[in-house]
Amino acid sequence: MHFSNIEGIRSYSLFGESQHLPDVLHCETIAERSVLHDWELAPHRHARLHQVLLITSGGGVAHLDGERHPLFAGALINVPQGHVHAFRFTQHTEGWVATLADELMDEILVRVGDVRRDLARPAVAPAPPELHQAMAQVWAEFSGRGKARALVLRGLGATLLGWVARAIDEHDPADAPAPESGLVQRLEALIEAHFLEHWQVADYARALAVSPTHLSRVARAATGVSAQRLIEARLMREARRNLAYTHLGIATIAYTLGYADPAYFTRAFTRDAGLSPRSFRAQVAASVAAHAGP
Repeated sequence: MHFSNIEGIRSYSLFGESQHLPDVLHCETIAERSVLHDWELAPHRHARLHQVLLITSGGGVAHLDGERHPLFAGALINVPQGHVHAFRFTQHTEGWVATLADELMDEILVRVGDVRRDLARPAVAPAPPELHQAMAQVWAEFSGRGKARALVLRGLGATLLGWVARAIDEHDPADAPAPESGLVQRLEALIEAHFLEHWQVADYARALAVSPTHLSRVARAATGVSAQRLIEARLMREARRNLAYTHLGIATIAYTLGYADPAYFTRAFTRDAGLSPRSFRAQVAASVAAHAGP
């Protein structure tokens, strides 16, 4: 297994699927999909999803951005969005895969110091007992239909990510935060303030008194994606929230998001999400109906 043909690597929205995340987060057993592929998953990436795997028994090999990592019982695997990964598990390996959308990551990773930097590192590390407990709770809550399920899953998702960041740092401490890390935090604050104005990278660079090239380099080093992608992603997240949680017409949403032409918004959204705004809204409605309690 290798990564020589990066252009041929498929990009998925969900672990092994080309569908959108149907819930606050998704959780399934490692065997659920692996057994369908003879316990081997070819190189792929998730453009907008972060994954955490926990192996409770068994093992295998993980390839994270071209680096080979042996897997073992008690291993935590952190797969940030956009990173190429592949797995070969030994038969009957047990454990879970938790998948979190970037919308949830944005809600959780606010004013949490350098945790985002740790979570942006693909890694395999020993999982502490607390992480085992958190993952088991995620699985139990995801599989159930209890009251306030979405709220509980959000909280458990934050707890899980906290233990992941701590485990990664304890296993392989990151270098001391560079002064440039503050630049990324200021960039994210500016994006939050101006994304509806459709500022470009050059606009943000000018406001931060740096060159666009430097800004993009620092953003990629800290988050794994370019400054341009951070800007686009914030706008598309807002679009998905409007489509999912309001009854506004698509044209109205386009104007609200600063698009002069609703048709251009539709093309931009379709390019980013892989389906049209209307289809996305229908998919969300079908997902809500499927996950509604009795």
